[in-house]
Formats: sequence, C-alpha cells, structure tokens
Amino acid sequence: MKWSNIKLIFFRELRDQLRDRRTMFTIAVLPILLYPLMGMAFFQISQFMHEHESTIRIVGLDNLPSSPELMEGEHFHPDICNLAQARLLILEIQEGESPSGDKDLQTEAEQDINAGVVDAVVVFPPNFGQQLDKFREQFKDRTSNPESESESESDAVEIPQPQVFFNTASDKSRIALERLDVVLHRWRDSMVRENLARSNIPLKATRPFSMEDRDVSHEETRRAAIWSKFLPFILVIWALTGAFYPAVDVCAGEKERGTLETLLSSPATRTEIVYGKWLTVMTFSMATAILNLVSMGATGTFIMKSMESMAGMGGNMGTPPLVSMGWLLLCLPLISGLFSALSLAVAAFARSSKEGQYYLMPLLFVTLPLIMLPMLPAAELDFGTSLIPVAGMTLLMRALMESQFQAALLHTIPVLVVTCVCCYLAIRWAVAQFESESVMFPETERWDISSWLLHLRRDRGETPTVGEAILCGVLILVIKFFGGSVIKAVADSVFTDHANWNYFAFSTIVIQIGIIALPAVIMAIILTRNPRKSLMLTMPKWSYLPAAVLLALFLHPAFMYLGQGIVHLYPFDAAAEAAFDPIEKLLSNTPLLYLLFVVALMPAICEELAFRGFIMSGLRHSGHKWFAIVISSFLFGITHGVLQQSISAGILGIVVGYLAVQTGSLIPTMLFHFTHNATSMVMSRLNTTIVGEYQPLGWLFTALGKEGGVIYHWHVAVIGATLAAGLLYWLRKQPYEQYDEEILQEALDKATTHTSVPTLV
Repeated sequence: MKWSNIKLIFFRELRDQLRDRRTMFTIAVLPILLYPLMGMAFFQISQFMHEHESTIRIVGLDNLPSSPELMEGEHFHPDICNLAQARLLILEIQEGESPSGDKDLQTEAEQDINAGVVDAVVVFPPNFGQQLDKFREQFKDRTSNPESESESESDAVEIPQPQVFFNTASDKSRIALERLDVVLHRWRDSMVRENLARSNIPLKATRPFSMEDRDVSHEETRRAAIWSKFLPFILVIWALTGAFYPAVDVCAGEKERGTLETLLSSPATRTEIVYGKWLTVMTFSMATAILNLVSMGATGTFIMKSMESMAGMGGNMGTPPLVSMGWLLLCLPLISGLFSALSLAVAAFARSSKEGQYYLMPLLFVTLPLIMLPMLPAAELDFGTSLIPVAGMTLLMRALMESQFQAALLHTIPVLVVTCVCCYLAIRWAVAQFESESVMFPETERWDISSWLLHLRRDRGETPTVGEAILCGVLILVIKFFGGSVIKAVADSVFTDHANWNYFAFSTIVIQIGIIALPAVIMAIILTRNPRKSLMLTMPKWSYLPAAVLLALFLHPAFMYLGQGIVHLYPFDAAAEAAFDPIEKLLSNTPLLYLLFVVALMPAICEELAFRGFIMSGLRHSGHKWFAIVISSFLFGITHGVLQQSISAGILGIVVGYLAVQTGSLIPTMLFHFTHNATSMVMSRLNTTIVGEYQPLGWLFTALGKEGGVIYHWHVAVIGATLAAGLLYWLRKQPYEQYDEEILQEALDKATTHTSVPTLV
C-alpha cells in the first residue's frame, strides 16, 4: 500500500467535494444557520405556550368544616392559593346537595368532563364537615387526657372521603387535577397545623429538624456537567450524518458520473482507493460535527441567557468550558473514523445517490441504541461499558467533560482498543465491497416480485445464497420474538403451574423445533436443490467425532470462567435474578436424563441445523469463511435473549462454526454442542459435599463462593485450553471442502498481495 496513491485520491475526492454546492451547504452553511433559526423559531413559538385555565366544579360546598376555610367567595382562600394560581382556576360552584348515589354522581361528572364543560369535579360528601369536626374534638381530648387512649379503635370517627373525578385521557383534565391537588394538600396541611395548635402541640414537633443543603461544586464543574449530558450525543449524531452524505457521493455519485471505472483501472489498489475515500469522508465528518457543535453551543448559550433574563433568575448556564470542548475534539477523530468507514461500506451498495440516501436510516437505527445507551441515568463508564462500541466512547467523553479523570484513565485503553478494532474491521468491510464486482457494478434492471419468485425456483443452487441465509436468520429472530408469547399463552392454557417441568419442557421443545429448526429445514427444501448439503448432513471422517467430544470437554472449563467474567462485567439485576430462581430450582429437582434430552440434545440438533447448517452454508458464498462463521455466531448468540448468555453463546458459536467448516459436517458440531450442554447440566448437580467425598473430583473442582456450587480449578482451565488449542491446530491442518467463491477470493487475495495493479474483470 502506497501513501502517495492514497494522498492523490484523498486530494482528488476532497477537491470534488469542495466543488459540490450541496455538500458544502450541508457541511458548512446548514450548521451555521440551522441552530440560530431554530432559536428564533423557539422564541416565536414560545409566545403561544401560555398556560390555559382549568375549570373545576365543586359539589357539596355546604359540607365543608367551618375552619380552616377552603373558599373565600367564589375562589379558593388566598392562604392556600396565591393570586397567580387563582387566575388559572375557574371554580364552578354547584348549589344544593350532590346526587344521592355514587353511580349517578360519577355518570354526571363523566358526561360533563367528556363534553368539555368542566375539567375536573371535586365532591365533598354529606356529613364530611361534621365528622371531621368530631374527629378533631376527639383528637384534642386524647392529647389533653393521655389516659383516654385506651379506647378501642371502633370508637374512632370514620370520615367520609372527598372524591375527585378527572379523565387521564385528557391533558386539560390531568393538569386540572395537578393544580387542584396542590390546593387541597395545602388546605389539609393548614388543618393539621390548626389541630396541633388546638392541642398545644408545637408545629416544630412534626419537623424537628431540616436539612441544610450546601453545593460543593464549582460553577465551571456545574456547567460542564450540564453540557456533558447532550454535547457528546450531538457530536456523535452529526459525525455519523456528516460522514454518510459524502460517502454516498464518493461511491454512488461516481457510479452515476461514470468516473468509477477510470478510478478502479488506475494503478492504485482497491485498498488504497478505500483509504483515500475514507480520509475524505472522515474530514467532512469531523468538519460537520465541529461546526454543529460550535453553532449549537453558541445558540444554546444565547437562548438560556435570554430565558434566564426574562425569568429574572440569577446565574446562568454559561458557555461550555473550553477544556470540555477540547476533550470532545480530541475524541472526535476516532468516532468520525469509525462512522466514515461504516458509511463508506454501506454506501458502496448504492447504485445512485437517491438509493444511497435510503441506507442512512437502517445505519442510524443500528447505531442509535449504542448512542442512546450513555444517556440513561444509570449508565456510567466502567470496564463493561468501555467494551461496547460507540457507547464506550460517548461515556468516555462524558467522563472527561465532567472531570472524572480517574475513571477515564482506567478505561481509556479499552475504549481506544475497541474503537480502533471496529474501525479497522469497518475499513476491511469497505475494501471487500470495493473488491466485489457485483457490488461495484450491480445489475440495473427493476425488481419484480413474480420474476424474483420464478428465479428462486428455477435458478436454485445446491446450497442457499448469502441473502437467503441472512433472511433465514432474521426470520428466526422475528418468529422467536412474536412466537414466544404465543407459545407461552398456549403453555399457560395447558399447564396451570409455571414451575412444572412439563411446562418448561413443552415451551423449550416447541421453540427449538418450531421456531429454530423448522424454518431452516423448510427453506432448505424449497430454496435449494440439495437440502442435505445445505444443512451439512454429511458423514464426516470417524476421527472427527471423538475430536469434537474432546474439544468440548477441554474448552468447557475456559467457557465456565468466561461466563463468570461476563456476569461480573454485566451483572444481572435483581428482577432478572428473581426470574431465574424458579427455573434453577426446577432444573435442580428434575431427573438428569430429562434435562439431557430437553436442555442438551434438542438445542444441539435444532440450533445446529439452523445456524451452522442452513445459515452458515449460505454465508460461505460470500467468499470468506470467517465472515460466515462470525455472522452465524452473532445470530446464534442473539437468539438466546439474555445479554450475558448471548455473549457467551456467540463466542462459543465461533468455535463450533470453525469445527463445522473444517469437518464439513454438522454431526461433529452436534456432538460438541451436546457435550458442552450435558457437561454443564452434570456440573450443576455437583456441590462441595459431593466433591469432598470423591477425591478425583477434588482435582478438577473447587468451591464457588458461598453458594454451595463448584467451579473448575484455574489450572484445569489452563490445561484444557492448551489441549483444545492443540486440537484446533490439528483441525486446521486437515483439508476441507471449499466453496467456489472461497477459492476465487483466495486467488484474488494472493494477486492483490503480489501486485499493486488490480486485475480487471
């Protein structure tokens, strides 16, 4: 790879983008104008954001106690409702007694509220004031004569409760309830104070002390804490947006202009072309993020100062501290580099600029959860969150802005490593797209559903295509998401006891067969000419069978420690642990043979048919076996639902996928899967007592905390991992059947390695 070629392509693309008026408007002009215009619009709209009055009907005014006073004329008493609040409350006094029956009262209130006549109705029942006065006299007697407290509770006065009718579906009604609630609480508090005064009890007895709050933060720290809540989010969003539109232009735009063929036939390799375009996109991504950041900070500061001056408040939010802005700018190149590589890879699929813009929404939907995660109240920078792409970088920016340097220093390296690795993988993905002639020069005919269905049937291959494999994985996830509740409802109707083994077994077997295995088998029969090969149901060499069993046994200790580490990084919350407890108790009381069939054998067959069978055999047509292994393992992990289990299953799936590729059969992977699950089930039955009774078990296991369970000795995990590495090395040396696309890709990789001039197709 020559830097001179990359530099030439970079300056060429940069010059073309600077000449594009649309790009310059989006990158430079729009951020400068957008936020001031939004601020002006905010001030204009704020004129219409006045508070509306609430109409409240009061029924049973004659039933109120004489003191303290709730009403003064046709308004609430000034002691409990100030003038500003009284202006927003229009009281409608209903004369006479309230309707006798509660049903008639509710019907009348419901009709008037729904018709918009009133927003809320408060009803004071008959004898409310009399019973309340009687209770207050009784309270006074008891406090003045403590010996009378021996009276039974049956002598206590029962006070009929006032009723408030409102409509939660109406915003005006809910606001009226909130305003009325404030007034009634103040009236009740004044009644409490009056009761205490009558009984010669000082008011301070109810509040013997008060808390004196003292803010130890400095003004600059407070400003940084406020700005850190949303400036990193804005930076990341605009870094993504600023990367995507230039990426579409340098890919799809060149296809439209007809200049892509000239560039691809130049002496520059596809890798050098991608790096040159990546630097261009990254430059505009950083420029967009910086301009939006500066414009939003200036506009936000101006708006906050204007609002505070109009409200007459002292102090202000102020501008973002320069140090905080410096930290954001320091982190920007990494996040822009990642988004630029992703945008470049996605935009390579587009045949036109118009089509390329459609791809922004899926990319945004994929990254938005990672961007939103740091905005959660409980999110903080730790080792677990630092390993999450995008989210870790956003949390690192927050920590630096808030001067949490100790946490930032501890987790900077994991964040940088994860971001750099993701950036490198995204660049390699973009390079792969540029090396694919089907991506660079796609077919231009219109898509027709009837022709597509005819093509599926007439032009079926022996094994599924990449698109069919991905479709199968997505279908399994969607069916599992919606079908899980249906299966649960059916199980609830058949089995009344959820802690019953039959309920658990029925749900598990139906999910494994009906949701995971059946879609893969049906698609293999309909979409391929050789379902047996598509599902990899071929007989392997006999030596692979014991190797698969031994590999599972050797790796099991390491995966147990891996599971413990994942739970330590991402611990279960109390609700999840409470939900798992009944299942653990159920499994511990179930015969081991039943467990081996339902929890070990069924997943080993069904999940392997779907993920290492149909899905991975289709993904291998991409030409990269590791792409097929990783994507199928990713889908395999997601189906497990629980995050901690998904991570562990995804890593395990990579080993199983490699075993499937090297052996060319699903039978060894089924043996591996069954052995792993069965070993876990057997190990769950062990405890410190059993291990202490049998000396050989003591060589393998040690006590796990105070739970009574056991875990492997660390040296057992090390020895097992070493033996497993030897087995994997032996498998690597074994010949395996390659797909045509994999053979072609290897030839292209070798040609690219030995020459800088790409072979034209």
